[in-house]
Amino acid sequence: MTVTIQPSPAASPPREPAAPVPPPSTPAAVPQPAATPPPASQPSIRLALQVPGIALSILAVVALGFVVHLILVSQLQYQRNQQTAFADFRAELARGTAPVGQTRAEFTDSGEVAKETVVEPGSPVAVLQIRAIGLRAVVVEGTSGENLRQGPGHRRDSVLPGQAGTSVLMGRRSSYGGPFRDLDLLLPGDQIKVVTGQGEHTYVVRGLRHPGEPAPAPLAAGQGRLTLTTADGDPFIPRDILRVDADLVTPAQPAPPRKFGAAALPPAEAAMATDPAAWTPLMLWGQALLLGTLAVTYLRARWGGWQTWIVGAPVLGAFGFAIADQAARLLPNLL
Repeated sequence: MTVTIQPSPAASPPREPAAPVPPPSTPAAVPQPAATPPPASQPSIRLALQVPGIALSILAVVALGFVVHLILVSQLQYQRNQQTAFADFRAELARGTAPVGQTRAEFTDSGEVAKETVVEPGSPVAVLQIRAIGLRAVVVEGTSGENLRQGPGHRRDSVLPGQAGTSVLMGRRSSYGGPFRDLDLLLPGDQIKVVTGQGEHTYVVRGLRHPGEPAPAPLAAGQGRLTLTTADGDPFIPRDILRVDADLVTPAQPAPPRKFGAAALPPAEAAMATDPAAWTPLMLWGQALLLGTLAVTYLRARWGGWQTWIVGAPVLGAFGFAIADQAARLLPNLL
């Protein structure tokens, strides 16, 4: 029996184990840039934060400006108004057209009287001089707060100084020059001189009078009296009314016919009255200041601090002084 031996296959070299294949995985996430949030409105945020602070600062500046206006600026305004009034009154005296009553005549080219018009409030009507207290001031027509910013005022329902009857002059004690601040220093016997379109007139002080004290006896026919009225009390803190009565010692001049009496005068011309006509310009200037404040606040957020104040400070300052000037009319007219 024949046995066939099959050759065995050649032994193959041992295989190295295959490297393990990593399981499929999710591809690594590529880092993405963070989403940029929509740009915040930085000027709006800063504007909202700055408005209260700037508004309070401007309010404080306005209040300080009001005080500065009463103490300093009003005195300068008074001096300027007095110089202008004196020049106007001197020219009228030279022309012979200074008012001598409640009305003034307007003439034609031929010298005839064309018509008579009421003397406008604020027109100069006299020059008052009291050497005992160093006072020399132009007196204007009218006694409202607006008129008394120019100088002492003549109460329009009374006769002019130098005429028969009682002439009443009012003046401020502290603000706008305070022309009547030293009336309480007058003594009986002190002289008061007044120049009007009818000449120079002399009065002699009779005495000082407070509310509740008896008034002088009524005047006899042909006699004249001058009553000076102002506030009484500490400066800028009036407590009462002070009156100085003086008797006319020079011949009384005739008074033209009266066109209106006390009932025709507005309440603003009474002693210690305020001027309600100041409310309208005060509100308009206040609105202008508000708009200016908003504009400055917005520009400060856009431009920066010093650039904005260079432009805005003069504008806001002008608005502030205009407001202070109108607010002063709401104070008592004898302050």
